[in-house]
Amino acid sequence: MTVTIHPSSFVDPKAELGEGVEIGPLCVVGPDVKLAKGVQLVGQVNLAGDTRIGEDCKLYPFVSMGHPPQDFKHKGGPVRIEIGARSTFRENVNIHPGVDVGEPVTRIGNDCYFMVGTHLAHEGQMGNNVIVSNGAQIGGNVTIGDHAILGGLCAIHQHTRIGAHAFIGGMATVTTDVIPYGSVIGNAAHLAGLNVIGLKRRGFSREKIRDLRSAYRLLFAQEGTFAERLEDVAESYAEHELVMEIIGFIREQKNRRICMPHTGS
Repeated sequence: MTVTIHPSSFVDPKAELGEGVEIGPLCVVGPDVKLAKGVQLVGQVNLAGDTRIGEDCKLYPFVSMGHPPQDFKHKGGPVRIEIGARSTFRENVNIHPGVDVGEPVTRIGNDCYFMVGTHLAHEGQMGNNVIVSNGAQIGGNVTIGDHAILGGLCAIHQHTRIGAHAFIGGMATVTTDVIPYGSVIGNAAHLAGLNVIGLKRRGFSREKIRDLRSAYRLLFAQEGTFAERLEDVAESYAEHELVMEIIGFIREQKNRRICMPHTGS
């Protein structure tokens, strides 16, 4: 499998190109870029810095990756982007590397899909099978779990954690952590229940969804304090893997606020 490069593109001789890489017209590929087997740059793609893109990823026009992060603390030291296999980046997607005074690497897992006009800022840590819908904006130091879905034009505040299988509604403004399997909507965003539709689509059993719903109702009830309810759920559902994933997520960073349901007050 040969590498094909359109004559109108500039690819630095030091760039590493795997078998079958296709580079369309008017692309710019810097000296420290590494493209694995089967990567396709459709055209007008700009890749800079230490940017490593996994096998069979596809980048559409005006995708930009690897230029310095928008963080004034960054002093120009070595930073990079690491992207897994089979991810798609549609038009006008922008990805920034890490920061040399913090986490130097921005990471994206396998099989992710970035729609038009989306942005992942410095030090982002994204799992596998994440969908980022049109215009979604993700701040610095954000962590996003596997199978999360971010709705169109949503905004994720810096340092926020989005749990696995969570759903973020369109135009939601998220400033607090979202539990795994949670569904949030609004500006400012509030927890609106579980992402039941997503769980059904991914083959979770009725029993597991039933247990999650039961634990959710107990965890976010009005009686007692949140800390007391958290311990009650942890004790009652100690054998339930999905419920304990939520408990572990909340306990992992006790200094972070959790996105809560709307109280109506």
